[in-house]
Amino acid sequence: MSTILTATEITVSYGDRTVLDAATLAIEEGDRIGLVGRNGCGKTTFLRILAGLQSPDRGDVTRRRELVVSYLPQDFMLDPAKNVLENIRDGAKHVLDLIAEFESLPQDSKRHEELEHRIAALEGWTLDRRIETAMSHLNCPAADRRMETLSGGEKRRVAMCRALVSDPDLLILDEPTNHLDPEAIEWVAEFLDEFHGSFLVVTHDRYFLDRVAKRLVELSDGRFFSHAGNYTDYLLDKAERQAADATLEHKRQMFLKKELAWVRQGPRAQRSKQKNRFERYYETAAEDGPVIEEDVELCIPPPPQLGNRVVELSNLGMDLGGRTLFRGFNFTFENGQRIGVAGRNGLGKTTLLKIILGQLAPTKGTVKTGQLTKFNYVDQGRIQLCEERTALEEVSDGTEFVIFGDGKLSLRAYLKRFLFADERITTQVKYLSGGERSRLLLARILKNGGNFLILDEPTNDLDLPTLRVLEEALIAFPGTVLVVSHDRYFLNRVCTDVLAFEGDGKIHHSVGDYDYYLEKKQRQVVAATRQSAAILAANKAAALSRAAAVKATNSAKPAGPRKLSFKETRELEGMEAQIHAVDAEIARIENLFASPDFHRTHATQTNQLTAALAGAREHLVRLYARWEELEAIKAETEKHQPS
Repeated sequence: MSTILTATEITVSYGDRTVLDAATLAIEEGDRIGLVGRNGCGKTTFLRILAGLQSPDRGDVTRRRELVVSYLPQDFMLDPAKNVLENIRDGAKHVLDLIAEFESLPQDSKRHEELEHRIAALEGWTLDRRIETAMSHLNCPAADRRMETLSGGEKRRVAMCRALVSDPDLLILDEPTNHLDPEAIEWVAEFLDEFHGSFLVVTHDRYFLDRVAKRLVELSDGRFFSHAGNYTDYLLDKAERQAADATLEHKRQMFLKKELAWVRQGPRAQRSKQKNRFERYYETAAEDGPVIEEDVELCIPPPPQLGNRVVELSNLGMDLGGRTLFRGFNFTFENGQRIGVAGRNGLGKTTLLKIILGQLAPTKGTVKTGQLTKFNYVDQGRIQLCEERTALEEVSDGTEFVIFGDGKLSLRAYLKRFLFADERITTQVKYLSGGERSRLLLARILKNGGNFLILDEPTNDLDLPTLRVLEEALIAFPGTVLVVSHDRYFLNRVCTDVLAFEGDGKIHHSVGDYDYYLEKKQRQVVAATRQSAAILAANKAAALSRAAAVKATNSAKPAGPRKLSFKETRELEGMEAQIHAVDAEIARIENLFASPDFHRTHATQTNQLTAALAGAREHLVRLYARWEELEAIKAETEKHQPS
């Protein structure tokens, strides 16, 4: 494989903080790279440098000639003057420019032929179809919608679609799974599986990393550490690397301890051998030890005691915008439960949270909240930070302490638990990194206490170490937790129960983690598939019987037979191929459902696959009936033809 891009000795500093310290990375053809590291370590800065949007303080980036790069930033860039489709097509501007030039040239020109090959290589002739497919799978808003009418999540899906349809040589994705539901995330993973170019992705979604990455690159202390394999392999490699560093540091400290005792003896003779020993001691003492990563000490204040009644939902139903989101839902929340809410976007997950909080009134049913129940709600959009205020001012709200159980914690001590050093505590919000902003928002909201914690997509924009600490904090939380998330890894670690929005107004309760819910659903689908297969066989037999009866009736008629039309003749000639194709599709979907790793690879598509299987079976029954009908007409015609 050849190298398509090389970043050499890249150095970037912000004030006295160096985020990239002579960092070097080469990207090869076909590379599938996951870039990981703490928020604020410089990942987004590095991606912007690769995309050509920022220049390093020192170092060089060399690219292969005519390399096409597509970049999806966290703060996506869309043209407010254009609609959804126009913004998406801008992602393939280099292809559209080639097509425009191709169409303007005479067919016999040499450049015309060159452009034709180049456009074909970029799959430019199928651009419109690829745009339509991507918009459908990513649940993009209507093509003619204007940017000012879109929500943040809708804009992100448009930006994602724009990045993918460009068919670049190098695809750079910064947090691509944010605001995508499980089915859209699965489609993106499948897209990347089949993508012929190279990609570099930054994401907090550990299942997604495990699925798509073949090489993990960690950015730590300004340098890159490369690990072959996926996220799981990276964790094992990193543990070994840290253990080796710890061993070397222990040996260094033991050497210094031994040499320090010798130095303190103050040997009188300063022979050359002793001078060399002094020099070796001071050189070793000046060496930097391994960087010890600090974890956020996420502190959720101890909650007040819950009563016997937490929250009870009775026959709950909600209609919104002329559509029924859910109906007939009954559930009793209990102390100690950690409930994950999962399902596609737009089914009513956030609406349910707002009904529980009393911010929305249900169309039907009741919500009964216990007298001792105190909510603490972290909403999906979070609370906006004031750019001009410092981190300390944003958390304080006029107070100097956080109530922590029966005691108090100073705001500075509280912020240090969220990895804010003294100088960062007094830094204005506009100078904080994305990760620092995210931690600041969590610090400000979680200080409010409460014994019923409701979190709507809390994992967005958190780095992996902070995610792990949040998971541990929620597991140890002694109250009730209700959390909406598309992060399967997070749901599996945290949840004791799952509320799954399955569409058609249904909310299904499942005890256990998210993978267990998917396994049970797969078993139900397999059972339904077998039952449906039996019904299909019966329907096929009935169709054949009816066709035979029609044939017998036609043969008994004295009148001349009806002949096949030209169109029917062509239809009959292609009927057997159609039946084989539909049979093959049914077998493919049934094999997916029967696969042992179905819940890991395709579980998010269960509803879609179930509907596709039912539709294919109905189509097959209709094809058999039509086939027999046409065969009967053909046989009757041949019977009356003169020999």
